[in-house]
Amino acid sequence: MYNIAVIPGDGIGPEVVEAAITILDKLPIDFNYTYANAGDKCKEDTGVALPDETLEIAKKADAVLFGAAGETAADVIVRLRRELNTFVNLRPVKSLQPDKYGDIDFMIVRENTEDLYIGDEELTEEGAIARKKITKFASERIAEYAFKYAEDTGRKKVTAVHKANVLKLSDGLFKESFYKMAENHPDIETNDFYVDATAMYLITNPLDFEVIVTTNLYGDILSDEGAGLVGGLGMIPSANIGDNSGLFEPVHGSAPDIAGQGIADPVATILSACMMLDYLGESEYARKIEDVMIDVIRQGDNVTPDLGGDASTQEMAEYIASKL
Repeated sequence: MYNIAVIPGDGIGPEVVEAAITILDKLPIDFNYTYANAGDKCKEDTGVALPDETLEIAKKADAVLFGAAGETAADVIVRLRRELNTFVNLRPVKSLQPDKYGDIDFMIVRENTEDLYIGDEELTEEGAIARKKITKFASERIAEYAFKYAEDTGRKKVTAVHKANVLKLSDGLFKESFYKMAENHPDIETNDFYVDATAMYLITNPLDFEVIVTTNLYGDILSDEGAGLVGGLGMIPSANIGDNSGLFEPVHGSAPDIAGQGIADPVATILSACMMLDYLGESEYARKIEDVMIDVIRQGDNVTPDLGGDASTQEMAEYIASKL
């Protein structure tokens, strides 16, 4: 039995989480779900966006499935990543529908513990100051993870993304750490690009990428750009992995403009659940779900409006479940 902490969160979070669980429940695997509150509504009701009780449930679980974060995202999902000691954020960018680029399939390996994204800021008389911290330890750890991921998944190339021509000390250290770790993996091809150039290359030649390893903020931005290549944020899952914890969430936000309408695309959350299955050692079932879902998406009938169909979020999930 796997104990799963379920945190639906805000907006469309409860809808897409329900869809993912509908599919998980069709598998011959015993899941014990413990639901916990967090987010905007939780803060309105209790005064706290991430209650201690929720945090304890997450820490004790075998894995955490998260829905969507609203305005309290920094207090909820960013804090959860930190409290669970998840140092890597995996964001796959993969074509699930036919597109003009061909078969896009690359992984963004994002460092999860430092850089500007952790929100270390202060107000001064002169204005606001944000601190960008890049350490040798975190940079080498994330680079090593990216190389090991490439080897484990049969990928041949890892690309580091930085801005070391301007941020010579911080991003310079990240680049240096990347090439130091590359020495331990001579069979993997390596290269590096500035983040602004990468933003262009993702549009002009996305098929050239296999694994991208980068810092926290750049990883967040580039993964949203990657989503645009393959159909939007509703198609991109993510996994936050630490030595002893796994937190799985769609990349999209809470989408309050469509919350409660039953039209939210559940694909990113279903794929996040598949990444959770991989983490739990149940990859066979993860691939089965992915294969069935890709077939359903490409058929184009029993899918949500953004994918060209007229099914509701739950109807799509139930149809996928019925095909397993």
